[in-house]
Amino acid sequence: MTTLMGNPLEKIKKLKGRSWSDIRTRGKQSLSAYTEQIGLKGKIPTDDELRKLLVRSEFFNDIVTADELYTKFFEVGKCNFFPAFIDKENTTALFLDTFGSQTVAKFVEDAKKLCEDKFDLLGYKDLDFGDPVDWHYEPVSDIQAPMQHWKLFDDLETEGTGDRKIVWEANRHQHFFTLGIAYLQTKDERFAAAFVRHLDGWMEQNPPGMGINWASSLEISFRAMSWLWAFHFFKDSQSFTPGVFRKALKYLFAHGTHIEQYLSTYYSPNTHLTGEALGLYYLGTQLTFLERAGHWRKIGRKILLEELDKQILPDGVYFEQTTWYQRYTADFYLHFLILHKLNNEKIVPKKSAKLDKKVQSLLDFMMFATRPDGTTPIIGDDDGGRVLPQTDSTPDNFRGTLSVGAVLFKREDYKYVSKDGSQELLWLLGEEGMKIYDFLESYHPENNSKAFEDGGYFVMRDGWSETDNYLLFDAGDIGSHNGGHGHADTLGFELAVAGKTMLIDPGTYTYHESRELRDSFRSSSAHNTLTIDDESSSQFGGKFSWQTKAVSMVKSWMSLDRFDFVEASHDGYQRLENSPAEHTRSILFLRNEYWIMRDFVNTAGEHKYRQNFHFPPEAKPATSKTRSGKEFLRENDSEGNGFGLFTFGDNGLWQEKEGWISRIYGKREKAPFYQYQSEGSGPQEFFTFMIPRETGDPEPEVIETQVTAGRAFVVNYRDYQDLFVFADGDGQLIRTEFFDTDFRFLWARLSAGDELPEEFVLIDGNRFSLGGRVVVDYESKLEYAIARRFGKKLHVRTEKEVFSVSLPQTSPNTYIVKTPADE
Repeated sequence: MTTLMGNPLEKIKKLKGRSWSDIRTRGKQSLSAYTEQIGLKGKIPTDDELRKLLVRSEFFNDIVTADELYTKFFEVGKCNFFPAFIDKENTTALFLDTFGSQTVAKFVEDAKKLCEDKFDLLGYKDLDFGDPVDWHYEPVSDIQAPMQHWKLFDDLETEGTGDRKIVWEANRHQHFFTLGIAYLQTKDERFAAAFVRHLDGWMEQNPPGMGINWASSLEISFRAMSWLWAFHFFKDSQSFTPGVFRKALKYLFAHGTHIEQYLSTYYSPNTHLTGEALGLYYLGTQLTFLERAGHWRKIGRKILLEELDKQILPDGVYFEQTTWYQRYTADFYLHFLILHKLNNEKIVPKKSAKLDKKVQSLLDFMMFATRPDGTTPIIGDDDGGRVLPQTDSTPDNFRGTLSVGAVLFKREDYKYVSKDGSQELLWLLGEEGMKIYDFLESYHPENNSKAFEDGGYFVMRDGWSETDNYLLFDAGDIGSHNGGHGHADTLGFELAVAGKTMLIDPGTYTYHESRELRDSFRSSSAHNTLTIDDESSSQFGGKFSWQTKAVSMVKSWMSLDRFDFVEASHDGYQRLENSPAEHTRSILFLRNEYWIMRDFVNTAGEHKYRQNFHFPPEAKPATSKTRSGKEFLRENDSEGNGFGLFTFGDNGLWQEKEGWISRIYGKREKAPFYQYQSEGSGPQEFFTFMIPRETGDPEPEVIETQVTAGRAFVVNYRDYQDLFVFADGDGQLIRTEFFDTDFRFLWARLSAGDELPEEFVLIDGNRFSLGGRVVVDYESKLEYAIARRFGKKLHVRTEKEVFSVSLPQTSPNTYIVKTPADE
């Protein structure tokens, strides 16, 4: 039963401590909603009232007919809307020629299901919303939201609505795009009839302000944009008559006034706000014959420009630390850029330059985050939703956005990563955009690895081919404000070996199905990081908040031709009552080779430790044993390519656990999940070697050997015998039979038959001697030293200088590394 909300003045009393602007905005919104409830505003305009809302100079007669409105809209659209619709027949033919008959057939088959009112939404298939479609019904939970004023819906309560993400996804009406493509390709009127039936049914069931479909200004914005696209698809169809258009125009006016009045300026100043601004800009540029259009256009432009610095960090990372919403943001701004150019709107040159720079920074991060197979890690929350145009690409394939950026900014590197021209490119920029893309040179990005230090992401890769190695390390914050879309993934990482994704972020799965599942997918144990006492590094608060948030600190980042190195820590476990703990993770990537990861926990107490490793569903990891008896984790494909994961820690053992991943909201699937489990008292450290194996290579093996004042490991890899040594620090030298060093990390390579190591990588130290000959001796610490032997000379490069050292004569076997297995 509908009840009036409380006196708005009571609401305002709760705003203590907020800024005056915040109080004023919320107060106006509260009063506006109250007047809607008591019937003083929020109604659909009559025909007479609509005439008064028009720009009179745009029409010749006092009585404006539906036909005139229909004609005026498409007259405006010829210049102001996306150029794919200038010549629809040509675009339709180009779509078929470029993307093939199978792609067209897929759209047609999906459209046929929509004609039967069966929806594929998010991760759900064949959802039935009733006949006719009930736009307030949530079919998964079998719940119909009540017909009450939108303000009466609780933001997070789902008992009376079910998962509103499902309801809202249907009510975005983005399926009109699928119906539209099917209509253009087949000229089958049933697709246009389905569009009109859904449109008309929605208007009948959703009077302004009433029901769940008016409860989110962002959802209203998405729906408005979908309608505008659909109008162009179905122009001149028998079903989409001027009378239908006039009725829809009245509802679009209601959409615009609602968005304008209830902007998420203080409630959700993230993609909610920028998406709402884009919706207003769409309405303002496409309905220029409405008096209010200019105001909507101005508001939308102002917000989108003002939010550039707030939502996009200086390095281009989206401030909520989620790659899904990063793409949302990039798409919003690309649409804005295209529309503002089509509408010949002028932006102050300084602001225009900033807009271009910021949008490219968004795309730069997306480019570097792209895995070798063209997909993108789904870090943080994903809500499964997308911006038009809808395409047949997989949810984690963001390359279509990059292809649009390649044309707009003439970026050869964006084209290289995005590969072929995309469906997004055709619909947003038309045939001319496709031609520019074809003529644009393709060149790989200048750098392989890159740090995004403001966002806290570090990408390590040895190249840009489809078979290269890749690691993305997350040392960023949990997210802006209350971290609502962040996960407890601090110091987690994703890994691809020889182009194949091996270790993966689990995704989101759900916001509302259950609190247990919501928290499970955003927990630390669901990510490739270390957990202590089975706790998450950040403690859960509400569904979109945290009780405590881990704060990370990056200690080191280096990227050179031979290696990448990153080290960071976080304080999330300082809260542990029995004994506070600090976790530090270091990763050394030897390019074109393998990764070495060290985890160190500084604590005085006793704790349980879990190293978590999540594989994609198609992987088949299993425990195995090396020749020396060490248990490790291996994954081999049918062609013999594989991956070995060797972890060393006190009293540790491997355990297989139940794992789940979600590639898209609403769908989850079982996936391999292994933990390396141990317990210990006092400071603890773990070393993990992640080693690729190609067909024909001998099985890699890692063996720990003894040294004083540190840890040492022998890595038998391909035809090499590598040595990795970690020094405990404090300037104490590690002494071996053939070298002394105080560098914290030392890696050396010995080829079969050689007497001397041929290569060294040293990190964080100032002293190194080889065979009694001093090689490095500085008063202050060096970040790194790289040494390569050519004959009897060792050529050394540090961040300070390049030099050579003559090596002493050696006797046979002086430098052969002995392991416990040899003895």
